[in-house]
Amino acid sequence: MAKIIKPLNDTQIKSSKPKEDDHTLSDGNGLYLLIKKNGSKIWRFNYINPISNKRTLVSFGSYPEVTLLQARQKREEYRSLVSQKIDPHTHFNSIQQIAITENENTFKRVAEKWYQQQESREITTDTLQRIINSLENYIFPTLGNKPISQLKAKDFIEVLTPLENAGKIDTVKRISQRINRIMAYAVNKDIIEVNPTVNMGKVFKSHKKQNLPSLPPSELPRIMKAISLASIELQTRCLIEWQLLTITRPVEAVSALWEEIDFNNKTWTIPADKMKMRRDHIIPLNKQAINILEIMKHISGHTRFIFPTLKAPFNKPMNKETVNTALKRMGFKGELVAHGFRSLASTALNEQGFDYDLIEVSLAHVDRNTVRAIYNRATYLDKRRNMMNWWGDFVEQASKGSISLSGE
Repeated sequence: MAKIIKPLNDTQIKSSKPKEDDHTLSDGNGLYLLIKKNGSKIWRFNYINPISNKRTLVSFGSYPEVTLLQARQKREEYRSLVSQKIDPHTHFNSIQQIAITENENTFKRVAEKWYQQQESREITTDTLQRIINSLENYIFPTLGNKPISQLKAKDFIEVLTPLENAGKIDTVKRISQRINRIMAYAVNKDIIEVNPTVNMGKVFKSHKKQNLPSLPPSELPRIMKAISLASIELQTRCLIEWQLLTITRPVEAVSALWEEIDFNNKTWTIPADKMKMRRDHIIPLNKQAINILEIMKHISGHTRFIFPTLKAPFNKPMNKETVNTALKRMGFKGELVAHGFRSLASTALNEQGFDYDLIEVSLAHVDRNTVRAIYNRATYLDKRRNMMNWWGDFVEQASKGSISLSGE
């Protein structure tokens, strides 16, 4: 006849005293309280492992931190799993590991790992910082600390909808793309099984794409005349002509450093970390661009930046919006922006019949064919020099009557 075990009660447990050796108080069905000789009381449960058919002993924690009721509830959970041919110890370890993994893989932490990967890709430091700032401002405060495996498209949509309602359509689009890339990274790293945000961007409104305002080459004389008559600082005028002559982006033009200029070879090498597509960009300088540098030597030759701020300590470049602001004051609002110089130059060079690849490399547009891109960069410098010399003469000719600073 099986021995009948009387269930424990709190009074019995509290009044139990340690003995010379460890001893136990049984509650039945495999649960007992081990009372050690040092006075500590530990809940233990033993069961037959349904997989190995071996007796297994586990601890449920110490009394009174784990109460009698809590120990019994845990015993029933284990017994239920055993009846389903599931090893409780393995089962709960798996749950614990999942919880640990989820805590380590919050959306913010995965995003940070993705950032690190992007640092080795063709993306500039400034671009990466803008990505980080957008997520820190709009996503991390609400969803940053949530496990990425638990996030769905609707979670991000709820956060981004107020931005959409505020008319920040472009911001929403960019952040949606960044979230999608982070989620795709998580899939590739086997952190999540599927990317729930792959089609999220389709939920939001979209702007009709508009080209940046520019003017045709035939309008260049009007532009040059306006520049010559404008009430602007000499340094600002030099910056405008420098950007026009080098057909660079505004941020690249203002951040030019003296150390990047090779006067002997008449080149300007913009390092990869300042370029949009993370590649060194070598620009052959025409005589007009060199003349602009000669003017700036007297203004900023003692500083690091060719176009420093107008006020001391001159340790920062001019604002990238400086040219745009000047063009607006000249009356070109809605007609021309600084970036539009590149479009104007591209049109002029194409109309002159220069090779398409020469123009694209000069504009620092990326050739998706990696092998050809390397070849282009290695062999086009001399040909591009001839093209840039023609462009400098074209700009100077357009300035006749308005007196270009870069002219002879």
